[in-house]
Amino acid sequence: MDLALPRQAAARATSPLRHMDVSLLLAAVSLAAIGLLMIYSSTHQTLTHFERDPGFYVKRQAAFLALAAIGMVAATFLDYRLVRTFAPALYFVAFVLLMLVWTPLGHTAQGAQRWFQIGGFQLSPSLLARVVLVIALAAFLAGVKGEVRLRHVLSATVLAGLFIFWVLVQPDIGTSMILAVILVALLVVSGAKAKHLAVLALAAAVGIFGAFQLGIVKEYQVQRVKSFLDPSADPLRAGYNRRQAEIAIGAGGLVGRGYLRGTQTNLDFVPDQHTDFIFTAVGEELGFLGGSILLLLFAVLIWRAFRIALLAKDPFGTYCAVGVAAMFAIQVFVNVGMTIGIMPITGIPLPLVSYGGSALVADFAAIGLLNSIHMRRFR
Repeated sequence: MDLALPRQAAARATSPLRHMDVSLLLAAVSLAAIGLLMIYSSTHQTLTHFERDPGFYVKRQAAFLALAAIGMVAATFLDYRLVRTFAPALYFVAFVLLMLVWTPLGHTAQGAQRWFQIGGFQLSPSLLARVVLVIALAAFLAGVKGEVRLRHVLSATVLAGLFIFWVLVQPDIGTSMILAVILVALLVVSGAKAKHLAVLALAAAVGIFGAFQLGIVKEYQVQRVKSFLDPSADPLRAGYNRRQAEIAIGAGGLVGRGYLRGTQTNLDFVPDQHTDFIFTAVGEELGFLGGSILLLLFAVLIWRAFRIALLAKDPFGTYCAVGVAAMFAIQVFVNVGMTIGIMPITGIPLPLVSYGGSALVADFAAIGLLNSIHMRRFR
């Protein structure tokens, strides 16, 4: 009997490519495709009015998507266990970039200094830092031997806190919130005690209070919080975005006005619609059904991430998958929540859907990392 055939069959059965999570991949690609459609819908009328190429933004997003696809493929075929080896270097690079954005190398726009202007491309280190923090915390917590003690919680908090501080002073409350949720999610999954998390929550409350007192949180951000608590206080300024977003989504009804037929969208009533408020275009033109399909795709993506966490071969893989799931979940909740009035406006884009190159590349790299973990759960 030829023993080579059973060995070859076994090798094929454990081949990483045979275990790629197709559902995860299809959900991510579908979300990006919907994003291209809605970016065009929310920008083409304004661009045409100013006699510019109506496909300008969607063409740029398509180029970003091609770059993101390359990054995802690279992350997929790279053994995720090697990523753990490079976690300190990735953390250091991300930290340096977050500091450099505050130098004259950084680009200032709308009162915030968050990007490097590289030709026609804006590189946002804070959006890349989300994925880097997932990897860094996962590597640190996976290296803890035995019970997660207070010193481990404090060390993880310092790792995240350095990122949070430099992102908060940009100022970028939204991304700071994402980083904080990633920290909490990974501490919970790693087995941190409730009393230690309570201490962490108290420290966070003190830090937030201090940020307001020291002026780190800007006046326009304070007004956004006030308009959330009292929408009628300033309806023409701080509350304008929220009101127009609610009108757009409400106008969509059950099935929507139809693609490219949204009046709120075509008349450009919703500011920053192709970025932070892209869900309003979905709600108005595709209606409740279209919005539900979009959220269902996100639910599939997050479910697959948690499933990958459960099936991962080692703690590092589990923590990475949970961190990515938490990253996507908090972004979807806050972004959709601020468009329907249940969350304050914080400037968080809708992952994989909103216009923006840095976020798209980082998000697809995270998808690639998830698939790398899933593909190697038998090897």
